[in-house]
Amino acid sequence: MVRCISLVVPSSLRENQPTAIEDLDKARLTWNFDKTQASKITEWVKSGDKSGEFKRQQSSFRDAISREPGAKFPPEKGRYHLYVSYACPWACRTLITRKLKGLEDIISYSVVHWHLGEKGWRFVTKAEEASVPGDNVVPDLVSGHENFTHLRDIYFESEPNYNGRFTVPVLYDIRLKTIVSNESSEIIRMLYTEFDDILDERYRQIELYPESLHTQIDETNEWTYDKINNGVYKSGFATSQEAYERNVVALFEALDKAEAHLADVNEGPYYFGKTITEADIRLFVTIIRFDPVYVQHFKCNIRDIRSGYPHLHKWMRNLYWNVPAFRDTTQFDHIKWHYTKSHTQINPFAISPVGPVPDILPLDGEVRSVTTKV
Repeated sequence: MVRCISLVVPSSLRENQPTAIEDLDKARLTWNFDKTQASKITEWVKSGDKSGEFKRQQSSFRDAISREPGAKFPPEKGRYHLYVSYACPWACRTLITRKLKGLEDIISYSVVHWHLGEKGWRFVTKAEEASVPGDNVVPDLVSGHENFTHLRDIYFESEPNYNGRFTVPVLYDIRLKTIVSNESSEIIRMLYTEFDDILDERYRQIELYPESLHTQIDETNEWTYDKINNGVYKSGFATSQEAYERNVVALFEALDKAEAHLADVNEGPYYFGKTITEADIRLFVTIIRFDPVYVQHFKCNIRDIRSGYPHLHKWMRNLYWNVPAFRDTTQFDHIKWHYTKSHTQINPFAISPVGPVPDILPLDGEVRSVTTKV
């Protein structure tokens, strides 16, 4: 259930949906997006839902890459491609894992434009490539996708009758031309378990889910997902005061819990001590976005990370500055622009705040007071 929200396509938009893959271009021209339809598919809480609660939908594609003999999706070099957004925390989980496990030459990837519009995530155009920051922010380069303009094209290629959300990340099989999975928690486990037979020895030894920590990691993932990873969205997309307060209080109680845990970790800089685990990856992608976006945009402002959670702050900075897989997959411009310019129901004028400055403090930096002259 963990991936970046995009759009639900109402039946009125699918009346001219393609019946075969080769009809995609024709269908793209006949879809009608008027303002009424667009408002329906960009709602984060269903109209008429008196609870005011944001409810994340389940992922739809749940196949798996497997080393088992006869598997439909075996691990192979050059066969799979990731579609991601630098803005999306769920998608960036997969980029971090891909880099940690040395899969750069085995699994390719491309990054969508940071803006989430009425038709969902889109690819940059050739004319835009040079102006959008970050590696691999490119048109869809997969063979046969030359005319694909939006992520939805990949969804309809895989399932012409698809009527769910167009989300990232997407793990795509280039050979079979279909989506393997759009569930980030399952994708990252495929990446760090199923490719070991074709990896260099140094990467095989990287164990992000050590057997001795299975129980602790699973328990941590459960509450951090519900209260922190998804908690920021439940706070920010709430449409009632009661729903907002209920979720934002639960969010900060969970942050307090993570802070207390890290205060007791003495044997290393990571969440469970000496080695990076899946728990570090899953928590980092939310914490790194907290001060730049969630504090102001999602009203998660009881405290910020840099001044309110010293152990979380130190843990986050250590991962960012000392582990390239975390730093290289973090693009603050994409993060800030996406949230503040895509969520028009929250920020109708699409103004992106300047701060915090800097986006992240140096590893040995301290929070300094700022004096403003009026």
